[in-house]
Amino acid sequence: MTEYYPVFLNLKNKLCVVIGGGKVAERKVLSLLKAGAKVKIVSPEVTETLKKLIQTQDIQWEKRPYQEEDLKGAFLVIAATNSPEAQAKVFKEAEEKGIPCNVVDKPEFCSFIVPSVVQRGDLIIAISTGGASPAVARRIREKLESLFGEEYTIYLRLMRKIREKVLSKNLSPEEKERKLQTFALAPLPEYIKDRDYDLLATLLDKEGLSELIPELNILCKVSRDK
Repeated sequence: MTEYYPVFLNLKNKLCVVIGGGKVAERKVLSLLKAGAKVKIVSPEVTETLKKLIQTQDIQWEKRPYQEEDLKGAFLVIAATNSPEAQAKVFKEAEEKGIPCNVVDKPEFCSFIVPSVVQRGDLIIAISTGGASPAVARRIREKLESLFGEEYTIYLRLMRKIREKVLSKNLSPEEKERKLQTFALAPLPEYIKDRDYDLLATLLDKEGLSELIPELNILCKVSRDK
């Protein structure tokens, strides 16, 4: 059994190569674009969705099968192709160049695995079973999606502003920590979910952060408009 080291990668403006152009490759490309990566696709054909993305996004498309040196300059590579020969060659090149590689559904050709993910704005929860059962990982993800609703998107936007404001104040380290812990322990997600915005405003005022109430009103409007 392989022990994996959990990590979140910063892919912004990093070249990521996707080998393949089918539905699985499409999902991988969409997630890479969401992370701000520069994407190169290597495949003779791509899905209609990928064709549209190639026309509208800064995506490089090599309209042919994979060939050696396609990974040159890559930060990360994902192979979503059904060709066993291509899978082995991609992994071999990636290993030689020291590039993290994931060959979909082929753990023996993976230097990293892609977890099942729950995302609510800045909140990202990654679930992995170490390859034992992707189906179980999906079940756990579905359960977590019901526990962590869209209110967490607004919650973390507010917490970011609270943290910035508290750290900018001329307070002792102990008082700053106390305030941050107060907001972290308060049931703010429940307030947001139930739209008890007056309680939020009261807590901000009590902790000397009344200047954030206008920001809260903006976030509340976003929540009401959804």
